[in-house]
This record gives sequence, structure tokens and C-alpha cells, in this order.
Amino acid sequence: MSTVVLLACTGLGLGALYFLVASGLSLVFGLMDVLNFAHGALLSVGAYAAWWAATDGHLGFWLAVAFGTVVGTAASVLLELVLIRPLYARPRDQILATVGVGLALPALLMGIWGSDARPFPQPAALSGTVDLLGATVPVNRFVLVAAALAVLLLLRLFLARTRYGLIVRAGVEDRAMVTALGIDVRRAFTLVFAIGGAAASLGGALAGLYFGSVNPSQGTGLLVFAFVVVVMGGTGSVTGAAVASVGVGLVQQFANYAAVPGLGAAGLGDLSVVVLLAVLLLVKPRGLTGRLA
Repeated sequence: MSTVVLLACTGLGLGALYFLVASGLSLVFGLMDVLNFAHGALLSVGAYAAWWAATDGHLGFWLAVAFGTVVGTAASVLLELVLIRPLYARPRDQILATVGVGLALPALLMGIWGSDARPFPQPAALSGTVDLLGATVPVNRFVLVAAALAVLLLLRLFLARTRYGLIVRAGVEDRAMVTALGIDVRRAFTLVFAIGGAAASLGGALAGLYFGSVNPSQGTGLLVFAFVVVVMGGTGSVTGAAVASVGVGLVQQFANYAAVPGLGAAGLGDLSVVVLLAVLLLVKPRGLTGRLA
């Protein structure tokens, strides 16, 4: 029983991390039809900014996380203004440009700090464990789940209850009509990119807490599973992404535990996620929801 509880909590923590990355990707792709392959690089930027603030900047953990989130958000806005905005009508060029940025930023981080993983400072309050139903569970798993729930709630409120959320939804349906009404859709789209970048960089900062270290390719690895979550949840659906993240995290953890060393099953967790994606798409081609929010 204790093993099941530990695996479930670890899977939920991993799923929460996937959601933080996938939520911004789902917004940008679902609302703006921009396939941002640089999204993982934004996560790495946030992770390294938080790591630098906590080590060289001597900031406390939460201030370092806030700093990393702000830096990642600024990088996302800069990416949209300089690179994405001139290419909204050229989706093929968007893909090429974001792939280039997604490769260049990790290479830049590697050039500055090297390719080796850097230990991420663990605050004393979050480095301990708690006993839950006989299992000893790291506290940081609950921090990730709480952060994911907060982001989910804020995103739903933004889309359903704020003026800019409604503008974005309307602009996706008929951008020309919204512009004809005198509303600056471009500003709303920049805001969506900023929110997506903030969620990704927050995920990057908290990924250091989950894994205990940061490395330049961390964002690229998480981006693969974020795309899986977006497809499974339904493009543009934040709620679908949340449900899919939980499923992927749990399946991956339990499958990895079931893998038997020496029988070639070391990657059983990743394989199980791929199988889960294939089965879901056969049953529900548009994902779990296939709709906005």
C-alpha cells in the first residue's frame, strides 16, 4: 500500500510539472495556432534564471522562483514581438524559426554554464518528507501539485472572466471582425504568449526542485511530454491538458516501477505513454475535450 501511495504522489508531482509546461503550450497552440517549438527552451531559461538567482544572486528560494518566472516571461514576450508576430500568416516559417530558437537557447546556456547538470538549491522546508498512509513522500511533490492547481484556476478565470480572455477567444474565431471593432488583437496575443512563457518558466524553476538539478536540455525533454499532453487533452483545452497530465504522470511512474531490470524494459514508462496516446486518439481523435477551456 505504501508503495502505491508513493508512486501515486510522485506521478501526480510529475503530472503537475507536465501541466505547467503544457498549459502555456496549449494556450499558444490552441488559441493562436502557433506551434511553438521554442517553448521548452523558455522552460530552460526560467530554470537557469532561478538557479542563478538562488546561487550567485543569493536570493531565497521563492524569490529565485519569482525571478526565473519573470525572466522566462520576458523572453517569451520578446520572442513573440521579434520573431512570431511578423510570421503569423506564415506557419511554416513559424515552425522553422521556433525550432531554431529551441536549439539556440539551450546551446547558449551550455556555452555559458557548460553541459553538466547544476545542483539546484533545496530549501530546508521543502527538502523533507511527510508520512502519508504509511508512505514517506517528498514535500516538493505537493508543492508542484499546488502550483499546477493554482495555474489551472488562474488560466480558467482569465479565459472566462477577463476582458482580454474574451478578446483572445473572439480573435481566434474571427480576427478581422474583432480588429474592425477597434480592438487591438495583437496586444491580446502578446499577453497569451506572456502567460504561456510564465507557466513554462515557473515549471522550469520548479523542475529544479523536483529533479534536484538543472541542465540545458531539461526543457527539450519535458517539451516532448508536453506535446503529448496537449494532443491528449485536446488542443486549446486547459482542463483537458490538466487531466491528460495526471494520466501521463501516473502511467509513467507505475510503468517504470513495473519495469524489470535486465529484460529490456527500462523505457517501459515512456513506451506506456506512447501506447496511451495511440489508444486515446483511436477512441477520441480530438483528444479528451477538443475544445477551449
